[in-house]
Amino acid sequence: MSVSNVARGMAIGAVEVVPGVSGGTIALVVGVYEKLIAAAGHLVSALRGLPEGLRGQGFARTRAALAEVDWRLVLAVGVGMVAAVLVAAQLLPPIIDGHPVGTRALFFGMVAATLTVPFLALGGRLRPVEWVLFGGITVLTAVLTGLPPADLSDPPLWIVVPAAAAAVCALVLPGLSGSFLLLALGLYEPTLRAVADRDVAYLGAFLLGALLGLGAFVKLLQHLLEHHRRLVMAAMAGFLLGALRALWPWQTEDRGLLVPDAAWGAMVPVALAGAVVVAALSVYQHRREHT
Repeated sequence: MSVSNVARGMAIGAVEVVPGVSGGTIALVVGVYEKLIAAAGHLVSALRGLPEGLRGQGFARTRAALAEVDWRLVLAVGVGMVAAVLVAAQLLPPIIDGHPVGTRALFFGMVAATLTVPFLALGGRLRPVEWVLFGGITVLTAVLTGLPPADLSDPPLWIVVPAAAAAVCALVLPGLSGSFLLLALGLYEPTLRAVADRDVAYLGAFLLGALLGLGAFVKLLQHLLEHHRRLVMAAMAGFLLGALRALWPWQTEDRGLLVPDAAWGAMVPVALAGAVVVAALSVYQHRREHT
């Protein structure tokens, strides 16, 4: 099991518990995004082949799909993600609550720098249709991330399932945060509490919803990446730019935007530090893939 891929998984899992930051964004930066989408697509194909085997028609389709999965990558990233989520669910919420402006400034810089990834993939030039898609997705994402949070202290499991399905779709799209969507639906704190308390019923319902959402969405995304990669990259750039609305450091509790306060100067180096780290990783990964 590759230590570097475990570390990549830990980075993805750690940010996934932060509202406004997408695990897909970090997967894109560390260079495993498209590989994970391809692996997820093969796993979905394997699951879809199970009914044939259960009807006595053999499991050839399932075995073939499973053979296509890069298990070294999937298992290493999965181990890292699970470990990071368990730790981050305990450590990050108090830090975010205690230093909301500073943490948002850090992540603002990180996500802003992540824009280099799709633009490098596009060669820095967008065609007219790509500009239209980029602009439309930017506006839509900014509107969605400006929705005020809801509050559900003890959600019924029938709500958890579709919410998890929607959240996992957001998870695999860079720029859209699954945890942010859970926050908007009022399920962010209950989900963190379920992880911390090992609530088997809640986590089971969440896993079911995540699997349903992944199965419905990932094959479409895989197809688009294979056949319309430039359009997907333009859309991802829009998701990332629009998501900056959620990470503006100065906000009200209902996500209303505020002007910078008197301490704004201290936030600039924080944002720049996050941007420099991500930009360096993005450029390094891009050069590694093209050498």
